[in-house]
Amino acid sequence: MGDFQESLSASIVIPAYNAARTIKQCVEACLAQDYPHLEIVVVDDGSTDETEDILRDYPICYVKQENAGPASARNRGWCAAAGEVICFTDSDCVPAADWVSRLLKEYAAKDVAGVGGTYDIANSNSLLASCIHEEIVQRHLKMPKYVNYLGSFNASYRRDVLEQVGGFDESYRTASGEDNDLAYRIAKLGNKLVFTCDSRVAHYHPDHLWSYLRHQFWHGYWRMKLYRDHRDMTKGDAYAGWADFLQVPLALATLCLVPFGFVPVIAWLIALLVGLSFLLQLPLLWAILKRSRRIKYVALAPIVFLRSYARGMGTVLGVLRFVFSARSV
Repeated sequence: MGDFQESLSASIVIPAYNAARTIKQCVEACLAQDYPHLEIVVVDDGSTDETEDILRDYPICYVKQENAGPASARNRGWCAAAGEVICFTDSDCVPAADWVSRLLKEYAAKDVAGVGGTYDIANSNSLLASCIHEEIVQRHLKMPKYVNYLGSFNASYRRDVLEQVGGFDESYRTASGEDNDLAYRIAKLGNKLVFTCDSRVAHYHPDHLWSYLRHQFWHGYWRMKLYRDHRDMTKGDAYAGWADFLQVPLALATLCLVPFGFVPVIAWLIALLVGLSFLLQLPLLWAILKRSRRIKYVALAPIVFLRSYARGMGTVLGVLRFVFSARSV
């Protein structure tokens, strides 16, 4: 570790809500970091399980609030923290021992406002979790060093930058879009955001399809608020591109046509849209299969296909809530 790194004070902020299953591993991994004098702040976002009991004996700063969502919990955490750099991870993540030191290494450049890293996987025994993980890995491998998006599962920001922009937007009540929004606002001020695959946190990815699709529904919902507030980002960011955006309207168009599927020409059109949706996945799927050489990841194709429909339905609700309702006010 260099003298520069050690001269920076840092804090870890972890939002937690009913996190009894994983919070112990998360906190112990944070306590085992190889960076000296590291403060750990856990904000309990109104948990009703044993989260508080588990955390009682750890040498951390514990803050409890009424349930208000992860954006609010992260803001409460960094405001209570003392570090010059605030590192964020989630309660279902297990950071590598050098997670913080590898993030802080990138702050040697004074114009860097934030640094983020990538995932590892904590539940590789699940096919669904493995497929989700491999897709994320493939996307992260294509990301440049300087980006306009950092995921809050593995991200850090200078404290003065968080103060400048007011932290996370607390109107995001679930974990979807609030980290994009923060990164976009910081980047638009001319600040540099750095992405590094050297910094890793293992994550418990979803291992039940229904819960994953439910989360993706809310992903589509909150994206409508995100893109209402950042219309210039509808073309994509460092993580997601045009193919991801196109799958959602294709799914919605298919759903709208299904009631008329008894008409031969409509049935052919539905088949065409479904086929196009699968074709859009092929570049990503092929890259994953080529890199991993594991045929099991073919299962990602139906997962992404179903995900586009879940996001599509969430998108409809989000348009009604964040676009049409705003215009009527």
